[in-house]
Amino acid sequence: MTASPTFAARLRGLPDPETSPDCYEGVALKRGIAWLVDVTLIAVICALLVPLTAFVGLFFFPMMMMVVGFLYRWWTIASGSATWGMRLMAIELRDGSDRPLDPTQAFLHTAGYAVSIMIFPLQLVSMAMMLLTPHGQGLTDSVLATTALRRRR
Repeated sequence: MTASPTFAARLRGLPDPETSPDCYEGVALKRGIAWLVDVTLIAVICALLVPLTAFVGLFFFPMMMMVVGFLYRWWTIASGSATWGMRLMAIELRDGSDRPLDPTQAFLHTAGYAVSIMIFPLQLVSMAMMLLTPHGQGLTDSVLATTALRRRR
């Protein structure tokens, strides 16, 4: 029986925060701003959808925000390894081998985010981890061996 790779081994392909700090500089703040941009975009999309539901969507607006938000995050991360807010802030999600997230990883990352939103203490833990871990990983990032980096041109 083989042991699973250590956490450090799972991140082997990513830039080292000690030797390449520029890759991680300001990413936690940029993730926060990107989140605000994304939530605003999702709210606008939902507001535009409400009339199409004969205004019944107003009664289910929080659920609509969750569903539209899930689809938005999954689609944007799967298509470019970043949401539109992340792209605006010039950051992107990368896996432990420093590759963009594929559609399955994007789905899992989005699902992890959705769970952490539904169980608010997990979101607090995730935010603290982004500020305190060397790779700036949130809880979902840590589980999936992903992280956000400044986009390289």
